[in-house]
Amino acid sequence: MHAEFEIAGPAACSAMKVEISELVVAGWAGRDRAAVDHHIQELAELGVAPPKSVPLYYRVGENNLTQSAQIQVLGEASSGEVECFLFASRGSLYVTIASDHTDRELEAFGVAQSKQICPKPIAETAWRFEDVADHWDELVMRSWIEEGGRRTLYQEGALVALLPPAELIAKFGQASTFGAVSALLPDGMGMICGTVPVIGGIRPATGFEMELYDPVLDRAIRHSYAVIALPLVA
Repeated sequence: MHAEFEIAGPAACSAMKVEISELVVAGWAGRDRAAVDHHIQELAELGVAPPKSVPLYYRVGENNLTQSAQIQVLGEASSGEVECFLFASRGSLYVTIASDHTDRELEAFGVAQSKQICPKPIAETAWRFEDVADHWDELVMRSWIEEGGRRTLYQEGALVALLPPAELIAKFGQASTFGAVSALLPDGMGMICGTVPVIGGIRPATGFEMELYDPVLDRAIRHSYAVIALPLVA
């Protein structure tokens, strides 16, 4: 997948083209096991079997990534989740946001299948990881959904609730059959890094807006997309 980012620094911005050839979704990535169990219970209410281990890493086709302002999904049972998206290019690590858009009906059959079937929107702005590494836990993720013609807060939480990037990457290296991964992801790999609980229950929407806010440098990465539900024909 060819992506184009504006790399926003504290003092200046630059454009960068990146080819992402491998995509990993880190599920059940909470730092607080009680919060992880809460999310597992949320999904269990939708018929999703609990994971065998946490965190659990799902491989997804890189062609699912998109920077479009619109996605098409099959049926009306899918929903988004705001997550940090780490990617490596030219030996450096960058962060932006993604939506792990997932088919909730298919999720009850198989989590891996439900993640593969939906596009994964990502923003067009990114930050150098080194610019936020020293205050990573203070970054805040938020999402809003379009519901009944109104913009409704759907998720909000600081990254202190999730496993830190170095730990996520290291644990993936231990679990992966694709070779060891140490301090940095290899060039061309992207990782979706976990979400925070939703407000009011998991539910579909016709529009999804997401934000990663840096309260230290007072800046944000934002992206929104419309959801077009294609008819589900039996």
